[in-house]
Amino acid sequence: MNKQLIAAAERGDTTEVLKMLEAGADIGAQDEKGRTAVVAATYGNHVDTVEALIAQGADINIRDNMLNNVLLYAGASGYLDIVRLAIGAEADTTLTNRFGGTALIPAADRGHVEVVKELLEHSDVKIDHINNLNWTALLEAVILGDGGERHQTIVKLLLDYGADPAIGDGDGITPLVHAKARGYKEIIKLLEAASHS
Repeated sequence: MNKQLIAAAERGDTTEVLKMLEAGADIGAQDEKGRTAVVAATYGNHVDTVEALIAQGADINIRDNMLNNVLLYAGASGYLDIVRLAIGAEADTTLTNRFGGTALIPAADRGHVEVVKELLEHSDVKIDHINNLNWTALLEAVILGDGGERHQTIVKLLLDYGADPAIGDGDGITPLVHAKARGYKEIIKLLEAASHS
């Protein structure tokens, strides 16, 4: 029955999910990939199912075998509505993905402006957290971003919320030096202004 619960969550079949729970399925059960029902629903971006499972008391912090949980996966994937639900359910923002990063870091490098904004405005995520690659969200936004409008906005948001532009990568190379190497004019301006302030 637990397998059916997770399969129903993965399909986004909220009615079936609630039926299974009523019949005694374990909301915290994990499948062979380590996914709970609420994580399976997150993978499919099934907002209503995630919301229903949270209301039923699902533990959103449990990570699967890939070290994804609701907030980490939704943040990296740009699933804003699920990020909001996770923050509202007091997700543990200190938990990290398989790269040792918080939800903020992949959201920043993938250009998910709204998710970055939501995390900075409404959660206690650590803005200067350093992942296993020795990169912060600011470094990732520059190094893995494309220098375009979305990444410019993200760099500005991170700086506005107090990201430290002086933190370099494992070799001590700062976001500004990385931006110059890539010729990201607008991002260079933002970082230069921040390092003079």
